[in-house]
Order: sequence, then C-alpha cells, then structure tokens
Amino acid sequence: MNPLVDQAVVESNSDSALCDHCGLVVPKGLVRTDQPLQFCCPGCELAYRTIHACGLSEYYRLRDATTDARVKPHLRESPFVEFDDPAFHAIYVTVEDDGCATIELLLEDVHCAACVWLVERLPAVVEGVIEARLNLGRRLVVVRWMPDVVALSKIADSLNALGYRPHPAKGVSARQTQTLESRRMLVRIAVAGFCAGNVMLLSFALYGGAATSVESEYGHLFRWLAMAFAAVSVMGPGSLFFRGARAALRARSPHLDLPIAIALSAGGLWGVVNTVRGSGEVYFDSVTALVFLLLVGRFLQVRQQRSAADAIELLHAFTPSVAHLITDEGHRDVPVEALRIGDTLSVRAGETIPADGQITDGQSTLDSSLLTGESVPVETAIGDRVAAGAVNVTAPIEMVVEATGSETRVGRLMELVANATDRRAPLISLANRIAGVFTVVVVVLAIVCFFVSLRHGVEVAGERSIALMIVCCPCALGLATPLAMTAAIGRAARRGIMIKSSDAIEQLAHAGEMVLDKTGTVTTGRFTVVKVVGDPAAVTLAAALERHTSHPIATAITESAGESDGDDAIDNFEQIPGQGVRGTVRGRSVVVASPDYLREQGVAVGLDMSKAIENAIEQARTPVAVTVDGEVAAVLLLADEPRSDSRRCVERLRQRGWTVSLLSGDDASVTRRVAEAIGIDASNATGRASPEAKLAIIEGMDGRCVMVGDGVNDAAALAAADVGIAVHGGAEASLAAADVYLNHAGLSPVLDVLDLACSTRRVILTCLGVSLTYNAIAATLACMGFIGPIAAAILMPASSVVVLAIASQAGALGVRDKFPDSVHT
Repeated sequence: MNPLVDQAVVESNSDSALCDHCGLVVPKGLVRTDQPLQFCCPGCELAYRTIHACGLSEYYRLRDATTDARVKPHLRESPFVEFDDPAFHAIYVTVEDDGCATIELLLEDVHCAACVWLVERLPAVVEGVIEARLNLGRRLVVVRWMPDVVALSKIADSLNALGYRPHPAKGVSARQTQTLESRRMLVRIAVAGFCAGNVMLLSFALYGGAATSVESEYGHLFRWLAMAFAAVSVMGPGSLFFRGARAALRARSPHLDLPIAIALSAGGLWGVVNTVRGSGEVYFDSVTALVFLLLVGRFLQVRQQRSAADAIELLHAFTPSVAHLITDEGHRDVPVEALRIGDTLSVRAGETIPADGQITDGQSTLDSSLLTGESVPVETAIGDRVAAGAVNVTAPIEMVVEATGSETRVGRLMELVANATDRRAPLISLANRIAGVFTVVVVVLAIVCFFVSLRHGVEVAGERSIALMIVCCPCALGLATPLAMTAAIGRAARRGIMIKSSDAIEQLAHAGEMVLDKTGTVTTGRFTVVKVVGDPAAVTLAAALERHTSHPIATAITESAGESDGDDAIDNFEQIPGQGVRGTVRGRSVVVASPDYLREQGVAVGLDMSKAIENAIEQARTPVAVTVDGEVAAVLLLADEPRSDSRRCVERLRQRGWTVSLLSGDDASVTRRVAEAIGIDASNATGRASPEAKLAIIEGMDGRCVMVGDGVNDAAALAAADVGIAVHGGAEASLAAADVYLNHAGLSPVLDVLDLACSTRRVILTCLGVSLTYNAIAATLACMGFIGPIAAAILMPASSVVVLAIASQAGALGVRDKFPDSVHT
C-alpha cells in the first residue's frame, strides 16, 4: 500500500550513478556508461528532456535551493485521450462566456516551491494555455485554456511529461463555495484590522492628550473619528457576533457570542454617549480590537474544520479515471464516468479495476488488500466477480460491467465514510462548556453592579458597569482554545503528524479503546522471506525468474536474493496462472510455485520439506517451493511480519490505560498469530472482518474509541470512530477519512500524538484557569470602583496577550517521555 507520492532523501554513493532528474540511485542494469546523462527510469528521462527542451532548466536550481527531497515521477505511458471525451468535459470542464475553458486537476509528485514555478510555466510549454495556477498544499492546479487551439489531452500529456501526472478533481462547486466564504471572512478581518489600527492611533493621541491637555477641538475630532471607525467595525465585520447572539437567544441557549455582543454594544453605546457629550471615556479602541482578534480566532477554527471536508475529495483518488472499453470497432479509452452496465472492458496487468463486474475471459491474480485487508492476493478466473479498486496483478483479463460509480462496492463504502463523518457530532470545546455559566455570571454582575452603584449617581453606575463588561470581555476565553489547538497542530505538522480536527486532540487526551488494523499498521504490509529450508542458492535462481513478474510474492523473493549479478539468462519463461512461474535459468529448469501445484504435477517433496510446509501453514505463513531440474531444492517461508516497534508500543499503550485490540480482514489464524506476537490477547483479535463488519464493530463499541488503520477497507471505520488515525503508506481514502495522519511508519508516532494531546489539554486548562481567575479578580475590582475606564481599556488587551502567549505554547512539550502517566488523567 504505497502512498501517492514516494519520497526519498538522496544519499551520496561514490559507487552508484545518480539520476540526473530526481537524484535517486540508478539501478545497475540501467546505467549507460557511454552516455553523459543517467536516468533511473524512462519517466525521469522524459521529464528531464521535456523541461530542458522548453527552456525551464531553472527548475533544478530552484528545487535544490528549496528542498532536499527527491521524488521519482509516476508517469503514465498511454495518452490522455479520455480527457477529450464529451462525457469527461461535461463533468469536469467549465466553459466561460469568452469561449475559454477551465479545469481543476490534482497532480502527483508536487512537493516544493520549484514544482509551483515549473507547473505555472505551462503557458510557455503548451500553446493555447492561458494560465496555470497551482495550490501547493492541495496539489491542485487550475488550468485555463482555449479549446479551439489545444486539446485538453495535450495539456495533460505535457503535465505528465514535466513529471506531474494529472487526475481530474471532484467537488469543484463545493470548493468554489468554500473559497468565496473564506474570502468573505478575510475581507471582514481586513476591515476590522484597518479600523482597529486607526482607532488605536487616535486613542494614543487621546490618552496622551489627557496628560498634556490637548486642545478641545482636536480632542472632539479624534473622538468622532474613532467613533466612525468603531461604527464601521461593529456594524460591518462585528455583525457576525450579533447574529450569533440573536440565534442563541432564540434557541434559549447561552453562547459565547452573547457576552461578546453585550460587551460590544455596551462599550460602543457608552462611547457614543460620551462622544456626543464631549466628556468621559470612550472605549472604541477596546471594541475594535475585540472585533479584530475574535474574527481571527473564528477564521482559524473554520480553517481547521474545513480541512477534513477538503480531504474528502481524495476518497476516489485511488480509482482509475480511464477504462479500456471493448467495442465492435476495437478498443478505446473512455472516462470511467461514461461506463454503462453491460459494457465489456479490458484490464491489463498492473492496472486497477475501474468498475464492479464479472470476468468473461482470462485468469489472473487480484490484490484486493485496499478493500478487504487480505494480505494474500486472490486467484480469479472466468465467472468470478471483481470489485472496483482491486489491482490486477499478473495477467490481462476481460470483464463485463455490473455496477459503476457510486453503485460499486467501493462507492458504497465511500458513502458509508461520508455518512459516518456527517453523523459524528462535533466535540464541544472546553471554552464553550463554560460559556453558558460565564455569560450568565457576567450579565448578572453588570446589572447588579449598576444598581448597587446608583447611590453614587447614574454616571458612576454606568461607567462601573461598562468597565466591568470591558475588563471581563471574553476575548481571551474565546481565542485561547483555537489558538492552542492551532499551535499544537502546527507543531505536530513539523513532526510529520497531520491533524485535521482540533476535536481529535481533546479526544486523544483520554484513554479508551484503541483498535489497530493489522496489515500495514502493526505489520510491514508486504511479504518478506522469513526462512529458507534447503539450498540457499535456489533463492538466486528463483529470483531470476520472479524479476519478470510483479506479484507481491515475487517482489519478496527478489528482495531476499538481493541485486542480480547480471548473469541471469532466462529462456522459456512462463507464468502459471494462480500458481507460480517457470523457466530456464543458466541452463537449468526452475519452477517457483505452491507446494500443492508441485504435488499435482507429481513432483516428490522430501520429508524435511514436508515438515517445513506443515509448520508454515500452522504458523499462518505462506510456503513457496523451488524446484531445480525436477527436484525440490528449497522451500521459502513468507509472511507479513510485525513491525519492530509494535510490541513495545502496545505495552506502552496499556501502561497509559488503553485497551488494545486487533482488527483485520485477513485470515483469522494469521490475525491471532500477529496479535500474540505483539502482546495482544487472542480474544481481542478479530479476523475476516469486511469493511462493513469493521464499521459495525466500531459503531457498537461503548465509550471512547480510536481506530488506527491504513486501507480503503478501514476508511468507514476510521470515519465512524471518535478519532481515526491513518498510518504512513495508507490508501488515499483512509487519509481522507481519518482525523490524524502519521507521516512515519509504525506505531511509535501514535505515542507522540497522545503526548501532544495531553500537553495541549494542559495548556488549554491553564489558559482557561488564568482567564477565569483574571476575570474574577477584575470583576471584583471593577464593581468596587478600583478599575476605571482607562485601566479597563488597558487590562483587557494586556490580559488577552498573556493568555494567548500561554496558548501559543500548546504542543511544545508533547514529547513521548515527558508525560508517561497523564494521558489518561
């Protein structure tokens, strides 16, 4: 289960040639000693020559100056003819009034500012392209072009040649709506900041004039100008809080917007009265600063909440965008959206199944691990049903379409993900949990203060009440939580931990049930040769054959044998569908196949080999036999082994109060063996769990549940859990459904997330404690008349700065060994 983009840092090696495009080591078989340029794959060579032919070689200097990461491009060999299909254009292309067209494309292998520079030079590469704008964070490029000058397939081919394979982006209308809303919020913040800055300058003049007796006409002018700016701020950007307060009153539910609206109204109205009277203090600086800071906090919260919605579009990124349709006229490529029930398709080896259907011709092996979690590929033949999203591993097949799009199994699974995400109630933050009490207390105190102070006169009573409302304004209370969460999410990102939801941080600060997926999460997610029984030299002969196929077992055998010495002359190579391979290596007849197949062929298996095979089956390992010149020379035992840190991490989770269980779509015996190997009781290990069964298990759990997984088969369960954690190397669907993504393999980063969550929770509690303590003391002093209007105007922003400074440290102490016992406090 490889991620969409595989990155590696180049390590210099004096004995190896480095690719002139990506900088990775060139395999020995591809080194051309007679050529000055070396490339690790045809894709790198195509990208290098295209970039230089277009005069864009500056890209390499920019790349080397901005990042050390090196990426091998995953280029597509076939042309993008489906991009010109009318059905494709109807779904993805927007035609403007002037005849120009616009499309949004997701690009693979975008990783640095140099990529942005190169992609945005597309108009210089392709005639007819007007503009290309790339969003680095989302890998989304908006291309505007003239359809009568250049075809969309030509644009896609050019992007592919530059090293960025394009995919059509879904959800364009929803993204446009979000973009417009974000722009409106940014405009509100800009207006509020402009007003607050000007009012602050005018207030400095007024405060300075109070000590130096500023001339009255200037004093009145500054007051009226400040009032004008404050009116714009409150009635424009600040109207957001009044709408929230009005909604809270209608719902009869106290909300943080209510005291904010009261404070803005009281401070603004009293300032207007004193401005008209020409005497007394005005509070326009506090009012405008409050509007600006709260809008910034609100924007940060909205951005966090939207990150999950933005990622939903990746749910379908693992499915192909094109299918090979078989018609009476021959084969042609069409977009998957144009498929209909009853169509006949051809699926080549190494390609992904585009729709649900039934095999009508051919035999092959399907890797359905993304959908089912089954680590062993499944043999298929004529009459077998196949599901969209599975990978055809060994041989071409033909199939008839039975379901497409949202009606496929993977489509229904993605619908379950979306439904589970929608059903998940947002966690109420700590600040909102005390907002009701805080609101009532502040309003009641202000009313009591006014009536108690009436004996000193209406003006004194009004000023004390207003001072109380200003000094107890919930600015710090409203900003502390989102700022702490943002700081923690930022620090986590720098450690390779991507957190989409601030709710996940608070949930992870408490122990509960942690459910671990097996394949790719606690195990490596790939076969390895764990033992060789017999002649080790047979492994080299077997690897010589297996290098000609892409089966996962073949990959394990070739990796076990190491690099070829170059003397692997192969003759009569043949794949045995569903069983193995055979051929002649260095003049010797070699067969690599399952033991059952060899017995069917009458090949005798020795006693030692038979015992090794029986033990392998008991230990849930996969035996592969190698015959040389008709005799069994060796038996290779393969398994998907647990990661080195899995057992230690499970023990640490238990120490912190977590109940740990294992859930897998793999065979029950394999699941139990892995569970016992990493320290999980076999009774807490469940195998043969389909994606729907995983979802039902998660939904049926009582208390807090955290799901850790990596496959499409985990996506619905990740979305349904209180917190879903997707591990490094996971499928795009699991990344989209999860709340947390770990950019490092293994379970150790899970411990880092728990520590960060605990640290952040402590900081938030500290902020709330400081804020409430300050409000209690300030309210008492304001009611007693010890805090006047000027002091209130100074204390309110000063206290906010202190609390926000504390909040900005959230996540700074989230190191694994700092809080070993506090996660479940």
